[in-house]
Amino acid sequence: MKQILIINGPNLNLLGTRQPQIYGEITFDEVLADLRNKFPNTKIDYLQSNHEGEIIDALQQSSHNGIVLNAGGYTHTSVAIRDAISAVEVPVVEVHISNISARESFRHESLLSPVCQGVIFGFGVKGYELAVGYFAD
Repeated sequence: MKQILIINGPNLNLLGTRQPQIYGEITFDEVLADLRNKFPNTKIDYLQSNHEGEIIDALQQSSHNGIVLNAGGYTHTSVAIRDAISAVEVPVVEVHISNISARESFRHESLLSPVCQGVIFGFGVKGYELAVGYFAD
């Protein structure tokens, strides 16, 4: 059985209530339940943290087949998370709910993308399904 870890960074615990015009009205609990239903032969673990070090620890300690990472605002600022992705053997797919290229200019550059297996953004929460599907197949 494949094992996938989804890591959500800062403020993604507010999914469903924070800026629904950008992030939608569905909670991540609903997204996670849907993913587990769609991928019954894949074990999906989940961590949400507003703390950079906790995200780094999860990356370093993972023994999963793949990691789906939405680092939130850390995407554009965290050299430390980039270094952690580079240091681990587990492949990482970067996911963003919104189209970061269509937002504020400071969101246009991801420090993480160059060290990730792939990047999915702009498809809403469907991006998580695409990323999990990549690892589950």
